[in-house]
Amino acid sequence: MGCGRVGAKLATDLDFEGHSVSVVDQDAVSFARLPNSFAGNTVRGVGFDRDTLIRAGIERAVAFAAVSSGDNSNIIAARVARETFGVENVVARIYDPRRAEIYQRLGIPTVATVAWTAAETLHRMLPERVREEWRDASGTIALGEFAVDPGWIGHSYARLAVAADVTISVVNRFGGGVRPHPDLIVQEDDRVHVMYDVARVEEIESLLAAPPGEGS
Repeated sequence: MGCGRVGAKLATDLDFEGHSVSVVDQDAVSFARLPNSFAGNTVRGVGFDRDTLIRAGIERAVAFAAVSSGDNSNIIAARVARETFGVENVVARIYDPRRAEIYQRLGIPTVATVAWTAAETLHRMLPERVREEWRDASGTIALGEFAVDPGWIGHSYARLAVAADVTISVVNRFGGGVRPHPDLIVQEDDRVHVMYDVARVEEIESLLAAPPGEGS
């Protein structure tokens, strides 16, 4: 929802990667920001209107991003996508940082600023990805942000670190960072930042994207 600078870039990036994309905006002129190569759908209408969302294909969506210029519109649309249509991966752009934590507690991840927003939104819409944040000069060790399977909720991060053979640097929770300690427990919507061997990135992604096994 929203075809401003962020929405247009996000839609273009997703389309380029081969995803099916629909863009919703009240102003049809906004769609001119999309390149001629854009193969997705454009839908004129209010982004939190049920009929508009249905025309955009919300019932088949696996992800929804509300990135219009209005905080209220974005959070309403995000909640409709998640609570009415059951979209699993939802994110809202919020300009007011004081409200961001409130929305995080409602289960709606929030992001802000233009260039950073497009990258962060894409990452949250496709949470199975690892986002590499740093790599050493040799190219063998990296710091990255990973998603964790819901099956780990209630288990300790110490157990997770041993199972995946990684070093946990920080846990992102409700928009803030939590330093790891022996008793830190995995909670819903956590994002974990870990140090890992680059050669093992696919193995680590698979381990963290699955619930803990009996031997973990």
